[in-house]
Amino acid sequence: MGNRIYMNPDRLFESLREEVKRLIPPDMSISAIEFEGSVIIIYTSEYDKFSDNDEIPRMLAQNLRRRVDIRPDPSALADPKEVEEKIRSMIPQSAEVFDINFLEETGEAIIEAVNPNEVMGKEGQLLSEIKKESGWNVKVIRAPPIPSKTVSDVRGYIRTYREDRHKMLKSVARRLVRPTIEGEQWVRMTTMGGFRQVGRSATLLTTRESKILIDCGLDPSSDATPYFAIPEAQPLSDIDAVVVTHAHLDHCGTLPALFKYGYEGPVYCTPPTRDLMALLQLDNIKLGFGEAKKAHYEAQHVRKEIMHTITLKYNETTDIAPDVRLTFHNAGHILGSAIAHFHIGDGLHNVAFSGDTKYEKTWLFNPANNRFPRLETLVIESTYGGHNDIQPSRVDASDEMKSILSHAAELGGKVLVPVFAVGRSQEVMLVIEELMRTGKIPTMPVYLDGMIWEATAIHTAYPEYLNSQLRTQIFQQNENPFLSPIFRRVETSAMREEICHSPDPCIVLATSGMMSGGPVLEYFREWADEPKNTLVFVGYQSEGSVGRTIQRGRQDITLNNRGKSISLNIDMNRVTVDGFSGHSDRKQLIKYISSLEPRPDRIIIGHGEDRKCTDLASSIYKKFNIETKAPLNLETIRLR
Repeated sequence: MGNRIYMNPDRLFESLREEVKRLIPPDMSISAIEFEGSVIIIYTSEYDKFSDNDEIPRMLAQNLRRRVDIRPDPSALADPKEVEEKIRSMIPQSAEVFDINFLEETGEAIIEAVNPNEVMGKEGQLLSEIKKESGWNVKVIRAPPIPSKTVSDVRGYIRTYREDRHKMLKSVARRLVRPTIEGEQWVRMTTMGGFRQVGRSATLLTTRESKILIDCGLDPSSDATPYFAIPEAQPLSDIDAVVVTHAHLDHCGTLPALFKYGYEGPVYCTPPTRDLMALLQLDNIKLGFGEAKKAHYEAQHVRKEIMHTITLKYNETTDIAPDVRLTFHNAGHILGSAIAHFHIGDGLHNVAFSGDTKYEKTWLFNPANNRFPRLETLVIESTYGGHNDIQPSRVDASDEMKSILSHAAELGGKVLVPVFAVGRSQEVMLVIEELMRTGKIPTMPVYLDGMIWEATAIHTAYPEYLNSQLRTQIFQQNENPFLSPIFRRVETSAMREEICHSPDPCIVLATSGMMSGGPVLEYFREWADEPKNTLVFVGYQSEGSVGRTIQRGRQDITLNNRGKSISLNIDMNRVTVDGFSGHSDRKQLIKYISSLEPRPDRIIIGHGEDRKCTDLASSIYKKFNIETKAPLNLETIRLR
């Protein structure tokens, strides 16, 4: 056993305060220096001196080797109502200001405008004047073309409970500088879910100093959760941080339950992931209630998760434990999806957890990042890692969708597309919109049921996470494909009932993607026995899911309908359109590994069915002579 090296956190914080004062020019006054998480917060009553000088925060971060945020002193901030009036009087009407949000805890006034350049003014002069006149840290963002209730609610909740959040961040700051242990250093990972299977992804990364949980998912086909009862994960209060790679429920669906059972630490993810996972988790509670299932958590636990979430943008690095630094990189899978790169110790080991990745430019995103400063171990998915898992290109997928929808239109029937609310929905929307706009298929209503419209709104709230072509399109008033008149949002059960029994042809995109619940089953129950109707699978169907059973050609099926079993004959057409997946296929996974810089010493394969994990592991070893492992759940691997 090593001995702990004790250093009083208060003494360390005081030494950092002295160092900040030494580094800052003497003519710049500092009113307070606080610590929130890994960030040093510097408050000043002369914010305008700092806001015009980008070099000072950069110099401080380099010297202190910590993130630095300079904020106006709250006591020096003018009343938000008065400031809003002043700001609006200074901005030309052509800016089309949508909203102004005041964040008193950070001293930020965020202006949302349809034309942000009009707020900036020539060479940013107008924005500088607004900052000086208001005394607030004024920032300008483009107003999203589709307002999101989720984004608004999440931000509002954090503002309302800012004091509680401030206490949480101060607690994280103290935990980051706790006493360390002398002696041999080591790194290991324990597989708690999602290995040799798809679902309930969870991995515990453990060092001599720290415990980090990567993902905390739910198995969509069986409702199973990760193996939390293992000794390594207990007590939950010993876990330093939870890192979420993306918002799909098989990666975050059990996270609120951690807060139910005693976890009080931070959650790290990208800003879109925070909002999307809250949306999907709350919807999951509602779906479980409708199907008479007992939920693993309640809405209050989702709210607590939001309060404890610390967001990081791509390529932003932060300390999450005394010996672990985290950086997120684009994974190309869904909005905000990230490869989580961990730098452990003083160069001891570097490991990246890819989550789910797509190594191809898609209709929505750029390809997954393949370059890291250092990388010794890579943990990668194998959803489509089997020898024959070769997916068509996006162009081929679009052509196949065109043929299927054209044939369905000739039959005069309905088309039902089970989709995940996040990712596949938006890509299918883009393809259908283009096919109808260019006259390649007949125009008909496309109904969006479930969380699809709200998830689409969140996409438009974070344009910086989309590829440049789509980003440009969604802000062109007449070119935004998501605002096409073909799309109609299903908002009530009465509307859904009307669509189900209408004789007119239509296309319905409905959740859930694996047909394990949600509105998709209501349409399926009504349309399953009609040969002129068509069921189109565009996403992965896990082993044991209802979707996989139907996809394989089952002629009859028994479904749970609000606690009662009903039997259905299936006569509708069933087709699968490959190429829409947000997962890399076999070729892309191999290409990704061959392109990695630097090439890792070890690759660990998970997130795939048993034979696909072992097949991919064997192939990587033979092709690249890299050590590979395809562990089962509950295995521990020493990385260093």
